Amino acid sequence: MEINRSNILDIVNNSNARPDKDYGQNFLVEPEVCKKIVSALDIQQDEPVLEIGPGLGSLTHFLNEQANNLTVVDIDERMIAFLKLIYKDVNIIQCDIRKHDVSQYDKIIGNLPYNITSETIVYLLLKATKAKKIVLMIQTDAYPHFSDISGKEYGPASVLLHLLGNDKRLFQVKPGSFYPSPKCSSVVFEININPICDLEEAKQVYVLAKSMFLNRRKTISNNLTNLVKNRELANSILEESNIPVINRPEDISPSDYLKLFRVYNNRLSNN
Repeated sequence: MEINRSNILDIVNNSNARPDKDYGQNFLVEPEVCKKIVSALDIQQDEPVLEIGPGLGSLTHFLNEQANNLTVVDIDERMIAFLKLIYKDVNIIQCDIRKHDVSQYDKIIGNLPYNITSETIVYLLLKATKAKKIVLMIQTDAYPHFSDISGKEYGPASVLLHLLGNDKRLFQVKPGSFYPSPKCSSVVFEININPICDLEEAKQVYVLAKSMFLNRRKTISNNLTNLVKNRELANSILEESNIPVINRPEDISPSDYLKLFRVYNNRLSNN
């Protein structure tokens, strides 16, 4: 069922599925925007596809036209009940996405609520081991946390993403494209996973980066000293990694974090 401006109020009223603020629910009511988002996923025949937080099925309608192996996961039992009435051939699961096994999907798509955006994206990067492409819509001001590779918005999640692949901003979606209209705009972006990336190493680099960003105002030397409990060793590791000791966590690129991890891991393994 296509969700649009003409039918959204009738659907909401007749299905007892009013948007819930606790779940951060805002339903897309622009079919052309939905088509554009689904098209970006570039679904191929027989690929297992996962949709996160389908709500009333704004994207599901178009996904179901292209994917013959579609699973949708939503935490809200009201949305699940509505979707099961409409989509008999779709695998519909009521679950918190952060507890769902995402390792079986080639393509993943979703409109993420703000309060679990970072946690969900990191979960996908760590657990969606088969995924080739992920297309997500999030609030615009959250996007730099994953796209930036320096500066005040940069952090461990971006380190992880850029070690596994790359991101591309696709387009912006205005508040008026939703019911109810949120207070801010959203951005649609894609994550393309490098098929030869080393996920296990990236996970360990991510853990190291998290410990460095715990005190982002401190120098990398101070943060690494707190971790290894030895300033001389910390500075020696940084010197071998060609990272200035006066740098702060946000000054170090994802590739530098990888280099730092390899030197750090080698030193600690030999001690």
